[in-house]
Amino acid sequence: MRIGRPGRGAIGARADQFWSVPVDNRTYSPPPPIPTGLRGRCPRCGEGHLFRGFLTLRPTCEACGLDYAHFDSADGPAFFVMSIVGLIVVGLALWLEITYEPPIWVHAAVALTLSVGLSLLLVRPLKGLLIALQYSNRAEEGRFEP
Repeated sequence: MRIGRPGRGAIGARADQFWSVPVDNRTYSPPPPIPTGLRGRCPRCGEGHLFRGFLTLRPTCEACGLDYAHFDSADGPAFFVMSIVGLIVVGLALWLEITYEPPIWVHAAVALTLSVGLSLLLVRPLKGLLIALQYSNRAEEGRFEP
């Protein structure tokens, strides 16, 4: 059985055969990383939960036993959340000012509410997405070779 990236290697190989990973006498065909990560599911089996709390990872998957200890999304989710929320809030603030010219307290209330709400809404799915992409791309720490 050959493990590799789809599109590389054997011509005409199906993606599920190409990505099959044998573990404990079972074979896992990893689900697509984007929907799996956004739902907060295990990147190997797609069934187990990734999170124990709001942002705390479980030690292992309860369905397939994948060890989550080596996954680290670092500041990636925070960067993407800040970028997405910033664009939305600034765009809305500009539209609000040009259309209605409200007092500054309205801007502050709308911006604060949207910033906090959207940040809390987006950070968990984006963390799951980055972890699923780490798994599917077999990301590991960089090393310098002399």
